[in-house]
Amino acid sequence: MHWVDWLIVVTLNGAVIAVGLLMARAKQTSSEWFLGNRALPWWAIGMSMFATNVDNADIVAVAGSTYNEGLHIISVYAIGSALGGILASFLVVPAIYRRGFYTNAEFLEARFDPYVRLIGAVIQLQYRSSMLGLILVSMHVLLTKLAGIDDAAAWGIVVLAVLFSGSYTAFGGLKSVVFTDALQGIVMMIGGAVIFAAVYHAAGGWSGMSASLEASGRGSLMHIGEYRGKSGMLSPYVIVFGWTILGSGYWTVNHTQTMRLMGARSLWDMKLAATFGVAASLPIMIACAVLGVLGRSLPQYAELAEADHLYPLLANQYLGIGLKGLVVAGVVAAGISTFDSMGSALSAIFTRDIYARFFVKDRKDSHYVLVGRFASVGVLALGFLYLPLILKQENMLKAFTTLVPVLVTPLFTVYVLGVATSASRASGLLALIIGSAYGFVALVDREFVDLTWMPHWLSERWPSLVWSLLVTGATMGVVTLFMGRADTLEKPLQEEGWLSRSREELPPLREHPFAHEPHPLWLKLPAFAAAALMVVCCVVVFHTFW
Repeated sequence: MHWVDWLIVVTLNGAVIAVGLLMARAKQTSSEWFLGNRALPWWAIGMSMFATNVDNADIVAVAGSTYNEGLHIISVYAIGSALGGILASFLVVPAIYRRGFYTNAEFLEARFDPYVRLIGAVIQLQYRSSMLGLILVSMHVLLTKLAGIDDAAAWGIVVLAVLFSGSYTAFGGLKSVVFTDALQGIVMMIGGAVIFAAVYHAAGGWSGMSASLEASGRGSLMHIGEYRGKSGMLSPYVIVFGWTILGSGYWTVNHTQTMRLMGARSLWDMKLAATFGVAASLPIMIACAVLGVLGRSLPQYAELAEADHLYPLLANQYLGIGLKGLVVAGVVAAGISTFDSMGSALSAIFTRDIYARFFVKDRKDSHYVLVGRFASVGVLALGFLYLPLILKQENMLKAFTTLVPVLVTPLFTVYVLGVATSASRASGLLALIIGSAYGFVALVDREFVDLTWMPHWLSERWPSLVWSLLVTGATMGVVTLFMGRADTLEKPLQEEGWLSRSREELPPLREHPFAHEPHPLWLKLPAFAAAALMVVCCVVVFHTFW
């Protein structure tokens, strides 16, 4: 890259981070550090959710995935994300928000028992740190293939980026992370638009791409309904359903997103923020997905050995000085926005749901804020543990969808059924154990050892997401049948010390942010917006790209 490109990268991201550091001053209490004192407006939360949702692993890995498998991944960013955002902001998180909880794992203890809370916290750490591993790999790919840096130096820069992001998050807490992410989201949008426009023009637009792919016998890549899995035997509806489960789990289980919703100044802001975050993500993720198919239509890139290298290769060829810097600035912004988001969210889970709940229960508020700050750096190091498994996969996105059914889908099922039904309190723990056990056995059969007694339709990549949901839900149903329904959906927490005191420090719950009662239609705006978003997403999947 030219020095002008590096100047753009450093200037844009440096300016945004400087704003975050300025906002980080005087954050002292746990309410301020962990939840922004529940004073965050919908637009800032929505842009932050967008920036966290679209990380550099998505930007690089999505193009690599669609290069090989076609556009079926759009399902997760359309129907999956829309349904997940609605479930999170209209159902799951309001139940957590109303009780004054700081993390979604706290709700699990109130609904089930302390062991479910602990397991949920550990799953959160595993889930998001595995995603962090994908971001680390994608940043390394970007530095080596686009910037031309050698492997060792690239890994050194990646490590420094993690340390820097963790340190910055440690100072600022949630409020500075949210507003910084909102600014980084703008940089990401500009960078994404630049590379898409350049490659779209080079491919001759949609008609040029279609003609090239049809001539090479790859026309099915353009249609979601024509992808039938690696075996070629799956129904495309099963694949869309699998993506929907995965996307819904991301928006409800992933505390990097739910923590932002818990920092909303009102329930109205919470609901509108999630809808806005999904809507802002949709165009750029469709562009990233189409970029992979556009690249496949270009003769010089028709047979890449490493599909995940497509994004930097396209940027190198079709972008000149300055434009390349804008694209790299967008990808770096995507990485940093996700690093800081994970640092703040996972440190909250570690501090409240593990450290303060089970080990050090009654210290001063400043002690736990300090622990959270140190943890925001430490938890980011967990992502490096997943590098061997990720590098083993044919593409990064497949690595992610391989790991999710093991633990995340069972936890997602427990959250939704825990809020929406009167399932027995005893059902949560057993459902997590049995659902996770199924996911682990399916993973072993799919990736390591062929278990002759397990049929492939029970462990294949997409059906495993569906089976994981069904096994976990059925376990909760059977336990409830024998043990009886819960008399109330929540019980008082048997907590003591700081955990209890910190909840009392939160400001009062607000239904909406307006000084006076507004028109009823204005209050229903989030519901109308969510319904419209779901309709648009269904049209995108089942009509536009089907």
